[in-house]
Amino acid sequence: MTDGDRVHLDERTSSWLTDVLGRQRIVAARSLSGGFRNHNVRLVTDIGEEYVLRRFLHDNTCAVETALAERLTGVVPVAEVLADDPDGALTGRPAMLSRFVPGVLLTEALPASAETHQLGHAVGAILAAIGTVTFAQPGFFTSVLVPDGTDTTTQLPAFVERCLAEGNADQAFSAGELDALRQHAADQAALLTPLRGARQLVHSDFNPKNLLVARRDGTWVVTAVLDWEFAFAGAPLVDVGNMLRFQDEIPPDFADGFIAGFAAAGGDLPEDWRPVSQALDLFALADFLTRPPGNPFFGKAVAVIRRQLQT
Repeated sequence: MTDGDRVHLDERTSSWLTDVLGRQRIVAARSLSGGFRNHNVRLVTDIGEEYVLRRFLHDNTCAVETALAERLTGVVPVAEVLADDPDGALTGRPAMLSRFVPGVLLTEALPASAETHQLGHAVGAILAAIGTVTFAQPGFFTSVLVPDGTDTTTQLPAFVERCLAEGNADQAFSAGELDALRQHAADQAALLTPLRGARQLVHSDFNPKNLLVARRDGTWVVTAVLDWEFAFAGAPLVDVGNMLRFQDEIPPDFADGFIAGFAAAGGDLPEDWRPVSQALDLFALADFLTRPPGNPFFGKAVAVIRRQLQT
């Protein structure tokens, strides 16, 4: 992760950190790249220890992310959480403190590496490991690691219709294209029937900007999976679709290695995994259409959807 601007820590946050860190004194605080919905700050203390302060700016998923970090210890590489303030009672805003994990974002490693297949293989294996964590039912975490029972695999056409009604799709698509998109969603929904009731852990934002990697003994490894604010219980192919969404932005060797690593590590990969993962990813693409037309992800989603409609 790349350091950005210096950050001023307010008095309440500083007091909380002092209580957590004891005699250590913070000597540097800088924003970290990678987080779009929340604010991550890299902290360095006078004895050289490094931490990440995560402040939740939108939906408060602090308690869920803290619980996931504990649940995933020994299963998936995640940062160790040292303390949290889930309701903001101590700091004024929900906050979490974790150990800093060395590594570079996969977005930075991919363009510079000649070993993209091996990188992809390592990432695919980590995704398979995430899918080994299961819950009693599918759904979103309305309380700490307790899914609410929502099965998204039954809701694709209705979700797309809602995004079209509430968003800005009519500023990018013709009326005919919008009708084609509605039909496309209905057709894709049939592919999701075999996944009904899936209740495995899904990161739901599994892509290069949320993965830290490093070279160890001449081999690329994933050192941490970051930013679990969208996690829910469902089908791991959601994360496959997410990773491969913008295929022109990742090397083909990486994509091949990713799928090979996922399958080799025990990830469930049916014969029709590609269209099924794309169908699951249509939820995210439709949601991007609710963003302002000037948002870069709006334009990217339009391009991907238009390509799918044409094929």
